[in-house]
Amino acid sequence: MTLFTPSAEVAKAQAEGTPIVALESTIITHGMPYPQNLEVARQVEADVRAAGAVAATMAVLNGTLRVGLDDAELEALAKAKGVAKLSRADMAACIATGGTGATTVAATMIAARLAGIHVFATGGIGGVHKGAELSFDISADLMELAQTPVTVVAAGAKAILDIPKTLEVLETQGVPVIAYGQNDMPAFWSRESGLPAPLRMDDPAQIAAAHRLRGEMGVPGGQLIGNPIPKDAEISAEVLAPIIARAQADADAFGIAGKGVTPYLLQRIFELTEGKSLEANIALVRNNAKLAAGIAKHLADYSAK
Repeated sequence: MTLFTPSAEVAKAQAEGTPIVALESTIITHGMPYPQNLEVARQVEADVRAAGAVAATMAVLNGTLRVGLDDAELEALAKAKGVAKLSRADMAACIATGGTGATTVAATMIAARLAGIHVFATGGIGGVHKGAELSFDISADLMELAQTPVTVVAAGAKAILDIPKTLEVLETQGVPVIAYGQNDMPAFWSRESGLPAPLRMDDPAQIAAAHRLRGEMGVPGGQLIGNPIPKDAEISAEVLAPIIARAQADADAFGIAGKGVTPYLLQRIFELTEGKSLEANIALVRNNAKLAAGIAKHLADYSAK
C-alpha cells in the first residue's frame, strides 16, 4: 500500500536530492479567510523556493495523504469548507474514510517522516494550555516532537499557551529546544518570552549537524528551533498580555474547549489587535520558512557527500 502521494515537484526533488521543507496546511484552512489564505500559502512556498529548497505542503485530499500540492490543489484547499483539522489521533481515520483534512504540527511531522523529509517550518507549535492542571489540555505536538525525527522551525510556542509549562514538558520528553540567534526563548508574536532558552545556535549548519547526530546516535525525536519574529513585525509581550487574558476569559465564558480553543483565541486576538496579530503571524511564518530552507540545504549537502 502506498502511504502517500508526492507532488511532481517533490518527487523530482526526492530523486535528485534537492532539499525539501515540509509545510502544514491548517494555517490555510483554519488560520485565515480566502483569498488571503491562498496568497499567504503561495508566498510561503515561494520563500522556501527562493531560499534554495522545495516546498511540500501536507494535506489529506479525498483519502490520500499528499506530500506537496500543486497550485490548483492549493487553491481548492484554500476554498474548501468543513475541512478536518488532523493530528496524530485522527489522521489515519481521515485517510481510511476518504476524507479531506489539514495537517497540524503533529500530523505534518508524521507525513514528513513518511516522506523522508527532515525539516518543517510552521508558525508556532501547540503546547500546554493555561489551566492544564485542571483540563489536561496539552497539545499532541509535544509528544510528536519527542518521538518523530523532524526538526521543527517555529517562532516558539503560541503565546496563548503556558510557555513555562510547555518548556517543562519538552524537557521531560528530551526534546532539544534551541533558540536561533538569541538567548531568550521567543514567544510567537514577541521576540522574547522572558524565559531563557535551554540551548542557543546561531548557524543553520549547527542545527543541521545536531539533527544528523541525533539520528546517528539512535536518539528518538526531533528538535524545536525557536526562531524570533523579525523586529519590525513583532508585538511586544507587554502589549499582548492583557489582550490574551481577555481572549481567554471570553473563551471560558463561552465554554470553548478542546480543538476549538486555539482557533477561537487566535480569532479573538485578531479582533482585539485590529488585525495586527495576523500581520505578525504572516511575517513570522515567512521568516521560519527561510531558516528551514537553510537547514534543509545543509542536511542535503551532507547526504550528498
